[in-house]
Amino acid sequence: MQTSNKNQTANQTAHTPFNQTYFHGTKAHLKIGELIEVGYNSNFGQRKNAKYIFLTSTLDAAIWGAELASGEGKERIYLVEPTGEIEDDPDLTDKKFPGNPTKSYRSIHPFKVVGEVTIWQSHPSEQIQAMKEALEKLKEQGINSLNDY
Repeated sequence: MQTSNKNQTANQTAHTPFNQTYFHGTKAHLKIGELIEVGYNSNFGQRKNAKYIFLTSTLDAAIWGAELASGEGKERIYLVEPTGEIEDDPDLTDKKFPGNPTKSYRSIHPFKVVGEVTIWQSHPSEQIQAMKEALEKLKEQGINSLNDY
């Protein structure tokens, strides 16, 4: 039995429901369908209006994002879809680590919230405190984020 080339082509280009998963850690309370956009105060560096927003494809990096986010809200991790181009986050790539082991990215385009991770393991409180102290030390030394423009 011979199949048509049309069916073979359709099978080869068919989309699957499994797209790249991206996470965004924050303390903001968002709803499914909302957009995360630039222009809000950054959680890091000079804490100015952020030119970029951030996402990662590792849950661990998203957990850090939630734990280190400024504000008093509940730590949250959202599943997000980028609506435009994304690029490596220079703070977490070649300046500090070879390549992009944290799979951290930034964009000027919004991210659409498509879900929330509700069960995840926080880092030990001592480790979180050590990270916060290290970030504060960098700030005191005038070493700013490469994302501060």
